[in-house]
Amino acid sequence: MYGFGYFNPSYFIFILPALLLAFYAQFKVKSAYAKWGQIRNERNLTGMDAARIILGPEDLGDVQVEGVAGQLTDNYDPRTKILHLSQGVAQQPSVAALAVTAHEIGHALQDHTNFAPLRLRGAIVPAVQVSAWVAPIMFFIGLIFNFAGLAWLGIILFSAGAVFALITLPVELDASRRGLHLLQTYNLTDGRELAGAKSVLSAAALTYVAALAQTLATLLYYVSLLGGFGRRR
Repeated sequence: MYGFGYFNPSYFIFILPALLLAFYAQFKVKSAYAKWGQIRNERNLTGMDAARIILGPEDLGDVQVEGVAGQLTDNYDPRTKILHLSQGVAQQPSVAALAVTAHEIGHALQDHTNFAPLRLRGAIVPAVQVSAWVAPIMFFIGLIFNFAGLAWLGIILFSAGAVFALITLPVELDASRRGLHLLQTYNLTDGRELAGAKSVLSAAALTYVAALAQTLATLLYYVSLLGGFGRRR
């Protein structure tokens, strides 16, 4: 029987590569944003300026642009049709500000065109929010008290997070693709600046790859623990 103090050192075998990838992804995002956030774009446009230029002709309905506190907290909320820009992006005329703004408008375009992966991701959000804290509890209770059925149910629920992370990746990559196309369409960046925007968005995409890797690593760790549980019965 597994006691409450039980710890399996194989956890590090599963999770360490994913954690290293996550640290690297965060480093890449911060370094890319720091570099291109200090480089002024040729048209001297803030993120708010770029949003006004793009959203007018694109005719995305009732999409509104508002500021939000924090750094790299930019997001588009399909429920309220509000595009939130962090202070640095909204007010600074940098290459990074253009990249982040265009990416979030890419999400607004996905919403406007009923992009299937975005719809699917939104549909499973409630289930993921619940399973994120319920599933581990169910798993370890089942493991500790030798109730394999409950532990497997916890694993199945936890896998919802892996599905969410898997769907998120194409959603984010497509938003970046659309965003870069918008920057070119409206002549908001030149060749060097476009390369900088790609650098920022590629680094951001790596964080979603890392999130998927972490979720899958944890899921495999849970399965390995339950396999060990079965062999010890």
